[in-house]
Amino acid sequence: MTTTNVPATAALDELHAWHTGVRAQFPIITGAPQLAYLDNAATTQKPQAVLDAVQHYLTTGNANAGRGTYTWANRTTALVEETRQRIKEFLGDPDPERSGVHFVSGATAGLRAVAHDWLAGHLSDGDEIVVPLADHQANIVPWLEVRDLLARQGLRIRVRPMPYQAGSGDYDPAALASLAGPRTRFVAVTHVHHVYGGDMNVHRIRQAVGPDVPICLDAAQSVGHIPVSLADLDVDFAVFSGHKALALPGSGAVWARNARGPAFVPGGWDGSPNTTGIRSLLAAFDWLDSVGTGRVERWAAALAARLTEGLRHLPAYEVVGCRRSLAADADVQRRQGIVTFRHRGIDSGDLGFALFDHGFMVRSDSLCQGSGGERQHSVRVSLHAYNSPAEIDRLLDVLEACA
Repeated sequence: MTTTNVPATAALDELHAWHTGVRAQFPIITGAPQLAYLDNAATTQKPQAVLDAVQHYLTTGNANAGRGTYTWANRTTALVEETRQRIKEFLGDPDPERSGVHFVSGATAGLRAVAHDWLAGHLSDGDEIVVPLADHQANIVPWLEVRDLLARQGLRIRVRPMPYQAGSGDYDPAALASLAGPRTRFVAVTHVHHVYGGDMNVHRIRQAVGPDVPICLDAAQSVGHIPVSLADLDVDFAVFSGHKALALPGSGAVWARNARGPAFVPGGWDGSPNTTGIRSLLAAFDWLDSVGTGRVERWAAALAARLTEGLRHLPAYEVVGCRRSLAADADVQRRQGIVTFRHRGIDSGDLGFALFDHGFMVRSDSLCQGSGGERQHSVRVSLHAYNSPAEIDRLLDVLEACA
């Protein structure tokens, strides 16, 4: 197979000039043209606008927030509140007057805060929660921790595994509707799956579980990658990491709707916020709005289609997830810039090392998937606006040589 046979999608042609301008704004990408960074589901690179905003903050007005009466402190306090409101706007908050935004170090810390500081106090003996055991461990372990914590207090909480559709990795809303009952008190879901790359159709979950059950959304792979509308999804919590959304590591937020059940209040003392990380979130969301998050989604999905189309012609490889989305012209193309695959004869870890020898940085291990997921390790390619068709074509050439 030659990569010239891999069809270019209309999106790649239409957005070519846009992509060229976007890629030029990432100094770590343009500074290492011999390398291809394809691990954006683990962390994203930072555009110059985010780097400049952070540097400007640190060199002109760095101070703590909520403490002090001098100008720098007041300015930082205002920055924190401005970013809270900006997050609500960016995520399409349906009721910003009622909701709250609480800054955390990342999605894992945020999900654990929802579990321990909110859910644990609102469950009774015999209640049930639905947990997606084939999703990321960060969206599994906190809920199991709550179950075990309450068990030590003599309360029995039943964990119901989220049902999935065979072969695709998508949720099964019909099966969930049959599973949910009068003791269902909470459902945890993922917006975009970190292994299968699919939009998990979270908008169908509300209909399946009814109007009163709180739903918590792991948005780590959607915020910063695709447009997000919390109004359309009708969830009660949304948690994301800044470092996966073009902002700095150690930043993130819990959005709480505060409509079903008591308001979410993080436990413990409210210490000093990560003001640098918060500034980077504000800059990242401003940058995404300027380039168009919808365009980011279309570009990454088109690159994923180019890759799956190429892998479809390499029988030595098995693509994980929905088989119907492999062809670039498939009637179902819902991979959101994430393609996970295995070589039928080469260990995934060994393949990852081999790819790095050729300049490709990919993820190759269990991908932190829960016990209900894949049993074998795999290689994951995850894409963003700064990745190029040339990188995909070169990767396919190397994969073909390994076959």
